[in-house]
Amino acid sequence: MSTASVNGQRIAYDDTGGDGPPVILAHGFLMDRSMFTPQVEALRHRYRVITWDARGFGDTEYDNRPFTYWDLAGDCVGLLDHLGLDQAVVGGMSQGGFVALRVALNAPGRVQALVLLDSQAGTEDPEVVPLYQGMLDEWVAKGPSDEIASAAAGLILGEPGLNETWIARWKARPHQSIALPGQTLITRDDITGRLGEISVPALVLHGTADVSITMDKAEALAGGLPGCTGVVTIVGGTHSANLTHPAPVNEAILAFLDALSR
Repeated sequence: MSTASVNGQRIAYDDTGGDGPPVILAHGFLMDRSMFTPQVEALRHRYRVITWDARGFGDTEYDNRPFTYWDLAGDCVGLLDHLGLDQAVVGGMSQGGFVALRVALNAPGRVQALVLLDSQAGTEDPEVVPLYQGMLDEWVAKGPSDEIASAAAGLILGEPGLNETWIARWKARPHQSIALPGQTLITRDDITGRLGEISVPALVLHGTADVSITMDKAEALAGGLPGCTGVVTIVGGTHSANLTHPAPVNEAILAFLDALSR
């Protein structure tokens, strides 16, 4: 693990190094940079892969002040600056995709292409916001009970072995740490109307068993990005399809990245 002082925060990251084209990946809500271990192993022999922890998660230390996904986009650009990288393929899973899209909007010259995993451009559905708020409130007040943690794992992972691994991590963290990241998640703005401003090539991958972000939202995302040719579906993949179905996800990402250099 390395750290970088960026925008008043101390961002934790891993960097495979090397001379390959750089790819920087942002994790999903409740996750951390280790969720991309299967992708790092698949890509590192041909690409320089950077994974990082967003504010409120993993090993990143932040100022415990409210923040937006625009702020996290600034952190991503700041990390690129720290690493001396003028441009990279920018990607992310779910929340990480929200960040990657905002990087492309705020700093288009820094983004060679986008890799968006089980993500979308819109806000949370109004009918689920009270449910999520209730889960967050209980988590902050009492910590993740077995019931709450299992529900969260079902939404994000949906696979018994993975569920247990990540629930153990969640229970080991200070339960109040989810408060500000949770508000960022459920109060984010809608950037669907700005997708047409993003002209770089874009890969949109989505699991067919994703219960957190439905396929129609992935299709809307792909349809709004001029550089995307459509959704690549991962059959049986959950919201964390890169973990539950790493082989087809890695195959699609490698094919996309390799095509960029042709």
